[in-house]
Amino acid sequence: MRRFRKSGTADRLAMFEAEVEGLAALRATQTVRVPDVFGTGIDADGTAWIELEYLELAPLSPQAGARLGERLAALHWRTGHEADARYGWPRDNFIGDSPQSNRTHTSWANFFAIERLQPQLARAQANGMPRAVVSQGERLIEGVGAFFLDVRPQPCLLHGDLWAGNAGQLPDGTPVIFDPAVYRGDRETDLAMAELFGGFPEAFYAAYRTTWPLDPGFETRKTLYNLYHILNHFNLFGAGYLNQARRMIERLVAELRG
Repeated sequence: MRRFRKSGTADRLAMFEAEVEGLAALRATQTVRVPDVFGTGIDADGTAWIELEYLELAPLSPQAGARLGERLAALHWRTGHEADARYGWPRDNFIGDSPQSNRTHTSWANFFAIERLQPQLARAQANGMPRAVVSQGERLIEGVGAFFLDVRPQPCLLHGDLWAGNAGQLPDGTPVIFDPAVYRGDRETDLAMAELFGGFPEAFYAAYRTTWPLDPGFETRKTLYNLYHILNHFNLFGAGYLNQARRMIERLVAELRG
């Protein structure tokens, strides 16, 4: 069987181990196809590696996109109704090359404010984000709970990094997802990120909503959730994401005032 091998410096072993755990968690739900894992480790020369099943993948067609929407909804539904689940994950992992804190919380608003927005905003300030933007971001974090007065998200298992580059289809049309950053949280975070960076086929969103409709207010919460990823991109790739982050923060703070 052909294998796909990723390698890097020794410090990437933790990322590969988190990837193995995330793929195993998604596979265990028996809802969405993910690559099989053959192993991970570190060679004598200090090279860290992970070996995965090699898959012939193509971009999602409308038909495969619809199937993925249905299966993602099934993933969220099954895992969002498990007893005693909390927001977070037993171990920290990574979003792209950035560390992702997954300390568990009983409040989704607190989890998203403390484990998602706060660390990214602190790194953004260290990376040169103007103080005026950071101050607005801090005001937003203080008021995050206002976005959840009428909804109580379930702690669903999430892919966590669901953009178009982390999905594809096999020759028979089966959709596949990979490179996860799993944790338990609001299912809408997966749907929100799926609209970033090119997005998925429209059939994906329609099929998901038909299978499990979203709650009112998603369009506003979507901006909140995607702010996390835009801040992360500012921290990883620089000031090209500053204006987008500023506009999102300003829009969300205006919602709080309204």
